[in-house]
Amino acid sequence: MGKSLVIVESPAKAKTIGKFLGKNYKVLASVGHVRDLPKSKMGIDIEENYEPHYITIRGKGPVIKELKKEYKKAKKVLLATDPDREGEAISWHLCNILSIDEKEKCRIEFNEITKDAIKKAVKKPRIINKSLVDAQQARRVLDRLVGYSISPLLWRKVRKGLSAGRVQSVVTKMICDREKEIDDFQPQEYWTIEVGLSKGRSKKFTAKFYGDAEGKKELNNKEEVDNILEKLNDDFHVSDIKTKQKKRKPGNPFTTSSLQQEASNRLGFSTKKTMSVAQQLYEGIDLERGATVGLITYVRTDSTRISEEAKNDAKDFILENYSEDYLGEYKEKKKTKKEIQDAHEAIRPTSASRTPKSVEKYLTKDQNKLYKLIWERFVASQMKEAIFDSYSIEIINNGYLFKASGSKNVFDGFLKVYSYTTVKEEEMPKVEIQDKLKAKKIDPLQHFTQPPARFTEASLVKELEEKGIGRPSTYAPTISTILSRGYVERESKALKPTELGIIVTDLLKEYFNDILDEYFTAQLEEQLDKVEETEMDWKKVIDDFYNPFSKTLEHAEEEIKKIELIEEETDEICEECGKNMVIKYGRYGRFLACSGYPECEHTRPFVKKIGVKCPKCDGGDIIERRSKKGKLFYGCSTFPNCNFVSWSRPIDEKCEKCGTLMAEKIRKKDRVKECLNKECGHKIILEKE
Repeated sequence: MGKSLVIVESPAKAKTIGKFLGKNYKVLASVGHVRDLPKSKMGIDIEENYEPHYITIRGKGPVIKELKKEYKKAKKVLLATDPDREGEAISWHLCNILSIDEKEKCRIEFNEITKDAIKKAVKKPRIINKSLVDAQQARRVLDRLVGYSISPLLWRKVRKGLSAGRVQSVVTKMICDREKEIDDFQPQEYWTIEVGLSKGRSKKFTAKFYGDAEGKKELNNKEEVDNILEKLNDDFHVSDIKTKQKKRKPGNPFTTSSLQQEASNRLGFSTKKTMSVAQQLYEGIDLERGATVGLITYVRTDSTRISEEAKNDAKDFILENYSEDYLGEYKEKKKTKKEIQDAHEAIRPTSASRTPKSVEKYLTKDQNKLYKLIWERFVASQMKEAIFDSYSIEIINNGYLFKASGSKNVFDGFLKVYSYTTVKEEEMPKVEIQDKLKAKKIDPLQHFTQPPARFTEASLVKELEEKGIGRPSTYAPTISTILSRGYVERESKALKPTELGIIVTDLLKEYFNDILDEYFTAQLEEQLDKVEETEMDWKKVIDDFYNPFSKTLEHAEEEIKKIELIEEETDEICEECGKNMVIKYGRYGRFLACSGYPECEHTRPFVKKIGVKCPKCDGGDIIERRSKKGKLFYGCSTFPNCNFVSWSRPIDEKCEKCGTLMAEKIRKKDRVKECLNKECGHKIILEKE
């Protein structure tokens, strides 16, 4: 009797599952999708109710040939692709290629790649979920209609190589809009007064000006501050003391979105890197004696739900390693989305007893970092709150009120496990009401309101999720796309639009405002979810979108005149003909080209000088450069003759201690100037963020 054929998506997953199932099963990988829309044309028959024309993906011939060969020999087939829309669509395409009846129970799914989960899954095959497939097709067709309609228009009207997309263009617009907010921002002056106080020989503490008898008072200028300072005397005394207990709850286990945000904030991972490393942990890691096992559950989920088995697993671990005092009662976060988004558990370790320390030697550095983050978050979520004693002291001087506060951790709770959080403790001296205090120092401080910060990948993901734009599984590829297209660039960790991104966005806003409208995009996502819930027909969703869109497209074709991107002349001289170089735009951003084109075709990369001479050689300028991964750094313009590099932005100022060039950067949310000489280590904090 033949073996049972199991088809998964990746070779790594095939290897892991093959070990679990044994000799009676043959496990093969489709290596992702096997069919897709053609790249060379639209591939959608609009006249025939938006019927997609799928073709075999180039290069997949040998894979399909092997799958067909093994399918003919197999006693049955089980399609074990990922448990989401994309995975369901791959299984549906495999059914078509292998001529499997859609009513045959051939589809299995599992949330984690462990022996028990796989064994249970093979006993419960089901038919293909066509609603899931239709939801995936609807997204694919919509994206193709938008991208393959607007992109050629941009090619004709602006220049070749430009692209637009249903979600990518909205995300680019959000980044452009934020940049405009920053440019338009008008800083407002405000002041604070800080007083260093002490009682006798006790430790000094800081109190901040709050207001007067009428309540809280804002200080808008120096005159208001000077008026208060003139009225202050030596009589600082305690008017009230308030104490209360505060509880700090652990966070929920990770969803895809919250994992991307936390990995970005805590580990410095890009969304793309987070998803790649998480997928490796899910698909399986070789542990001791060839035991391959998935370390975490499925990585694409919007749910914070945890199975009873997982709760009991965590409970046993906490009781064994800590005590009953630490065992919490997990309360799932209230659902704000429909049940459709709750198909899978939260992202968690497949075994709480498999601690980061116990598997550290089998993991790469990045795998270990991410696994530790996921493990700690899950175990912490099943523990009790941390408890703090909070103190607030009110101090009076001539009718003016100052406040000081502090806290002390009295029970660590989940903080016993979760290391990715800051515990701020500031114990206050023991004082009584009417105690007199001595002012050691009075500091009037001038401040200015700050513009909104540029998006980081973490804050962008948070904003996209809150507004319902795209889905967590699409955030990483969307951000990667707008970076690779040259519409957005990274500056430190921030996302900044390029001139090209602003030009394309402005054009799309004028003629395709609906496509770029955040509310419209979110509403469309809701309709696509309804397809999955079988509440809407997917082709009706397409039709409702395409009818007005096609009219907008016709209008744009007629109205948009050929746009000539302004070529900015520079003082750079062409070394071949002596004419000035001009800045031009290519697919990957700006470059320098000779103004004598087409007679002279000389080009060279565009470099951005920062106005600082290289400290290592005599003739070089420090310029902005980018690593292969797009990360900004600074180097000498004479490279490779001079190999000076710095991740921090050098400034035209020398260290007062050793004379080396200084650099400016954000370090732990402080803006600092620091010496480029690591042995010196001199730094100055410029301002607190």
